[in-house]
Amino acid sequence: MTRAEADPTRALRGLAGRDPSVRLRAALAIGTSPDPAFVEPLVARCATEPDFSVREMLTWALTRHPPEATVPRLVAALGSTRAQARSQALHTLSKIGDRRAWPAVTPALLTDPDDEVARSAWRAAVALVPEGAESGLAEVLATQLGRGDRATWLSLSRALAILGEAGTTVLHTAGTHPDPRVRAHAAATQRLVRDPDAGFEFSLGEATRIVALGGTGGPG
Repeated sequence: MTRAEADPTRALRGLAGRDPSVRLRAALAIGTSPDPAFVEPLVARCATEPDFSVREMLTWALTRHPPEATVPRLVAALGSTRAQARSQALHTLSKIGDRRAWPAVTPALLTDPDDEVARSAWRAAVALVPEGAESGLAEVLATQLGRGDRATWLSLSRALAILGEAGTTVLHTAGTHPDPRVRAHAAATQRLVRDPDAGFEFSLGEATRIVALGGTGGPG
């Protein structure tokens, strides 16, 4: 891929093309020959791009640019009213891994009503959390136990597992929660931490049986 193929006018036109393959090639060209002029259009396209593969390429292209250029624009996108803009910005920040973005991963994002935004926030948070802030993060994440479908449960379980001792502490407390969904989710996560090879579905099934006498277990 030559720099000529990442000509600003041609590449930007490609990002807006009707064909996903054209948009994919444009994002690839931009990432291959990064230029600060592309950062704003890439972030803007992330907010509206309907194709998953293209969104992943847009994120990759952004990671190829200096964090000094990308992080402030991605942080600004976290305030968007468009859920996809928030979700994709969080996803990209987690891939960049620049901890200067940590303060922008707020409790509001960690508890965002949109499940995809919340899942992206959990992944970003555990990637960016500075040393000493793990307990506070775990406490916020614990408020989301029992939320959503199985994919959402698994995302949260993985995030809490990554937090190590801080995650283990809040899971222990959640084991006595009055909501059986919360107890089941906490128990499944604890089992997953102890035995990662067991698989989440098995862990969830076991945990649901454990709390069955207290009411309905995991998500439907």
